[in-house]
Amino acid sequence: MSPTAPRNWPAVSPDKSLTFSQRLTQIEQQIMAACRRAGRSRDQVLLMAVSKTHSAEAVQEAIAAGVAHFGENRVQEFAQKSLALAQLEVARGEANLASSPPLFHLIGHLQSNKAAKAVEIFDAIDTLDSLRLAQRLSEVAQTHSRKLPVLLEIKLSSEESKTGLHPQSPELIELLERIPSLNGLELRGLMTVPPYNQDPEAARPYFRQLRELREQLTLAHPSLCFEELSMGMSGDFTVAIEEGATVVRIGTALFGERGLPR
Repeated sequence: MSPTAPRNWPAVSPDKSLTFSQRLTQIEQQIMAACRRAGRSRDQVLLMAVSKTHSAEAVQEAIAAGVAHFGENRVQEFAQKSLALAQLEVARGEANLASSPPLFHLIGHLQSNKAAKAVEIFDAIDTLDSLRLAQRLSEVAQTHSRKLPVLLEIKLSSEESKTGLHPQSPELIELLERIPSLNGLELRGLMTVPPYNQDPEAARPYFRQLRELREQLTLAHPSLCFEELSMGMSGDFTVAIEEGATVVRIGTALFGERGLPR
């Protein structure tokens, strides 16, 4: 899928003179251009706005602009933000602002001891990285009578700061064997975070590797769903689309620099 046409990479810091809707339009144009280069349809790629560290007001503005999926990375932060969002909707009379409620994904590392709260407040967990966590999430989800959508986080780099399952690890093999029996979970696919690099092309081998892993796992486990490939962020999402991403996670290019302390 390597493109031959020239492209303009998105700036990491957006033009603050533009409204959120205008920045969103710019991102949409780049997504559509990447889809054309890859011979894909625009509806094959979901835009997730990474709202972590940004205010409830910023999320509300994004919802008003038509964004439907959001990524958050901390359970405690989003628990507070979700309350603020509910208060904003009541205060502004915007409960029916969107045709359907926005969906919030956990895209940060999740500890087992926070699984119960995560299941309570998130619509999906996109960073499932251990069998123990899978078992805990399934157990809690069943107490809520729900089937929790999850993505397996795959670690493709050697960076110690990155979390995830190694592609050839015994734990990944065991998790894939056990997940059909975890009735509280709905496996939807894979996600990864490549090492940071200012050159978007440096991420291409990692995106390609995740796509190839998805193909291998689909053959090895035909009863499981690996439909989603969540990969690509503000600086490299067009490359991710060219390599098969079905979900791109865009924060800084939409919201600007992080608004709250870590």
